Amino acid sequence: MNNHYTNKTQAVQHIKSGDRVFIHGSAATPVCLVKAMQERYHELRDVELVSITNMGELDFCKPEYSGSFFFNSLFVSANTREVANSDDGDYVPVFLSQIPQLFKRNILPLDVALVQVSPPDKHGYCSLGTSVDIALAAVNTAKLIIAQINPKMPRTHGDGFVHTSRFKAMIWEEADLPETDYSSKITEAICSIGRNVASLIEDGATLQLGIGSIPDQVLKNLVNHKDLGIHTEMFSDGIIPLLEKGVINNRKKKLNVGRSVTGFMAGTRKLYDFVNDNPLVNVMDIEYVNDTSVIRKNPKATAINSAIEIDLTGQVCADSIGTYQFSGIGGQMDFIRGASLSEGGKPIIALPSVTSKGESRIVPFLKEGAGVVTTRGHVHWVVTEYGCVNLFGMNLKQRGKSLIKIAHPDHQEYLERMFYSRYHSMVNL
Repeated sequence: MNNHYTNKTQAVQHIKSGDRVFIHGSAATPVCLVKAMQERYHELRDVELVSITNMGELDFCKPEYSGSFFFNSLFVSANTREVANSDDGDYVPVFLSQIPQLFKRNILPLDVALVQVSPPDKHGYCSLGTSVDIALAAVNTAKLIIAQINPKMPRTHGDGFVHTSRFKAMIWEEADLPETDYSSKITEAICSIGRNVASLIEDGATLQLGIGSIPDQVLKNLVNHKDLGIHTEMFSDGIIPLLEKGVINNRKKKLNVGRSVTGFMAGTRKLYDFVNDNPLVNVMDIEYVNDTSVIRKNPKATAINSAIEIDLTGQVCADSIGTYQFSGIGGQMDFIRGASLSEGGKPIIALPSVTSKGESRIVPFLKEGAGVVTTRGHVHWVVTEYGCVNLFGMNLKQRGKSLIKIAHPDHQEYLERMFYSRYHSMVNL
């Protein structure tokens, strides 16, 4: 393999028409390499792009890309939403924990992996940095790897080390990592949800949190808790204060004691600097992190996930708005199931009672075409700003009545009418 740096134009010459190309995700998205590849649209045909969440200023929807690139998304994000819902893209419904199997079993064999990594150490090893998740399986199975070496990519501990001898080509590109900050999106409802979820979390719990304003608010309400642990598919800046105060110390975990475990991370530069060469944070293979048999071994595993809408029987739609693909299955089911099997575990779905347009998120029926991510057999706790209910063990009528109680007051009467109509009609059949 070539151990010498080249420029981006030469590096992407290794991509051929008909190739399937993996794009490293989240804060590790190799924007420079992706743009260089896109500049070859006039000479490339039928290149399939696969990735989970992408970050950075990228446009996959230019008309001239049609026929050159097809975006086969494994998790739809803001900058891939348009293409995933077009003729030039699509979405693969899959648990995050099982995406590596698609590569390893040659269901989606990879020709090229585009990755962004930290500079090599004295032994020649680079780190996949902020995103090991599915990227580890990608670099282990792709026919060739093209790497963007970025001195601003943190060197993280865990599973993500790759030797430079594995790279077919590599470029040196110093660039700021994409950042995300949800502190400006706090509402009174989000604050209330944060308090409600925090009230369910026990001392000694092992937490899984997603990204966004709700997880950050939950964390802000945990300053008086003790001996919390982290085993999560991803985390953001919100954990830093609790780690610094010793609230999160990972002492009570059965696995990876003393270390916070994640598959990837996205946040601000403060987070990326915090995890750089920090042995207390392990960024690991998603097949391990999201394995339900691993999740359940930690005590009081508490999984906090969000939803787009939930119906009165407990079916959770978290990835689509009707037929419009908005995000993906991700790791929600991995952790909902894992937490439910953990001793003292709590699977939690937390969502505002209404959308930004004032429409109820608790609905009689999911929108036509909506995807069910968490089934009504898997759902346990549901939390809004109006309270918390545990649907586990409840029959359908009990679930409906309980969910109506935590719906927005403006919609409760309508939900009650729909509930009555549904079950009154059943009685008269």
